[in-house]
Amino acid sequence: QVQLVQSGGGSVQRGGSLKLSCAASGVSFSSCEMGWYRWYRQAPGKERELVSSISSTGATTYSDSVKGRFTFSQDNVKNTLYLQMNSLNSGDTAVYYCAVGCRPLWVGHKWGQGTPVTVSS
Repeated sequence: QVQLVQSGGGSVQRGGSLKLSCAASGVSFSSCEMGWYRWYRQAPGKERELVSSISSTGATTYSDSVKGRFTFSQDNVKNTLYLQMNSLNSGDTAVYYCAVGCRPLWVGHKWGQGTPVTVSS
């Protein structure tokens, strides 16, 4: 059974940093012939937003709102995704979700359970 377990969220003051982790069990990322990896967030009262992604070709993209502040990385030995978040502001307050696509092992995404991030001023 494939599971994505997130950790690392919490509360931080404006300008601070947090690092989110998303550890996969039951799967090895190296088994994905086509794998893609994403971080989403959902702020209260808002729709889920794609924050960053690593495509099947290894290209990393960021939303304009986090570009230059967030860094998405992937450890294929530990089968873990990371989202380093720096210079946090109140607009970053949200529940963050990791998501993994892995063809041909499954169709669509597997999701982490979500981890809240609260940035206070």
